[in-house]
Parts: sequence; structure tokens; C-alpha cells
Amino acid sequence: QVQLVESGGGSVQTGGSLRLSCAASGYTYRYIYGNYCMAWFRQAPGKEREGVAAVCPGAYSTAYADSVKGRFTISQDSAQNTLYLQMNSLKPEDTAMYYCAATTWLPRPRAQLGPETYKYWGQGTQVTVSS
Repeated sequence: QVQLVESGGGSVQTGGSLRLSCAASGYTYRYIYGNYCMAWFRQAPGKEREGVAAVCPGAYSTAYADSVKGRFTISQDSAQNTLYLQMNSLKPEDTAMYYCAATTWLPRPRAQLGPETYKYWGQGTQVTVSS
């Protein structure tokens, strides 16, 4: 049973920073030559879920939405059981519920931001940026 649990959300002012964490349990794909990907998505009220950043460790592949390039950084710890999203220079338009997601085993992993790629999802953590 794969579980993804996000944490680190909160309220900050414009220009502030937050670091989101996603603890993964029961996720054994990381042992299969690293052929998997993980990602962060966000969804604001009344809007569709949007891919923010993705990483495929075995393929050394990352992807970022244009709206966060240069401000957000996705990373994993050395044990590869926690995913992070460092968010700097936050803007009010970054306000959303942020979700962690993970794929099953992939033969040729490539970092992608489409939600259809990901099978496992966390419950989300709220980020609110005030002006």
C-alpha cells in the first residue's frame, strides 16, 4: 500500500519561502533501478489541477511549470523516501492546495507534468500567499 503524506504548507507573505515535504511509504519502485517519477501538483479553487514540478531520479530528469521556473526546486533526500519542493519568491497566485504524486514503474521514465502519468496521490497541504 503506497502512501504519500505531504507537510510544510502554511501562510506566508509575498516574497516569502516555504518548503513542502512528501513522505512516501510502501513505495518500492525506487528499488527497481529508479524507474519511477514523482511530482508536485497544485489546485486553486475553481481551477484545474496543475503540474508544478516533476523528477525522475533514475533518468536524472526534471521538469517545471513555466510559472515556477527559477523560484521552485524539486528534490529528494538520499534515501529517496522523501520528496521536497522548495518554494521561494512566493506570489499570491501560488496560493493553492499542493499535492504529491508518484508513478508506478516506468520502462523509460521522463519527467512530465500531466496528472494522467501519476497513479498515487497524497491528500494535499495548503499554501496561502498574501499580498
